[in-house]
Amino acid sequence: MTDTRQQLIDYIAAEAVFHGDFTLTSGKKASYYVDLRKVSLDHRVAPLIGRVMIDLIRDIPDVFAVGGMTMGADPVAAAILHQGAAQGLEYDAFVVRKEPKDHGRGKQVEGPDLEGKRVIVLEDTSTTGGSPLKAAEALKKVGAEIAAVAVVVDRDTGAREAIEAAGYPYFAAIGLKDLGLA
Repeated sequence: MTDTRQQLIDYIAAEAVFHGDFTLTSGKKASYYVDLRKVSLDHRVAPLIGRVMIDLIRDIPDVFAVGGMTMGADPVAAAILHQGAAQGLEYDAFVVRKEPKDHGRGKQVEGPDLEGKRVIVLEDTSTTGGSPLKAAEALKKVGAEIAAVAVVVDRDTGAREAIEAAGYPYFAAIGLKDLGLA
């Protein structure tokens, strides 16, 4: 895992960390921004994300599917789905919309039926934990059981504490120290 994880860290540090003045989704100000979509949608990096995240969640029992709030979680879920399939693992994926659709079947959670199934809520970059907690709320409404929250990059700005306070185990593949930002 170490080589794969280090390759992923190198790509993120080189291509997804931007310095300047930024306002995050949470409204917080930051002097750097980790834009994981710059790499999570890259053919070289997506497989690394899938492998590193599978290593992170592999020991969580009976996980049926992975996913989270669109848009950040979508490429991560797809990477896990594909790399998992390549390894003979059976992780399905799902997408949680910000709001339920106002047409069609009016669904907020798209993908396989999750009622009674154990799922992992994903996020690409975690700041306050607000997105995974909102996703968890929508998932509980469809009867899913939240096994854990797993993020690619943890900004170490309170997400772990908020998610654990809500009663969910929290896993992060990469921290600020790994990216030289701590």
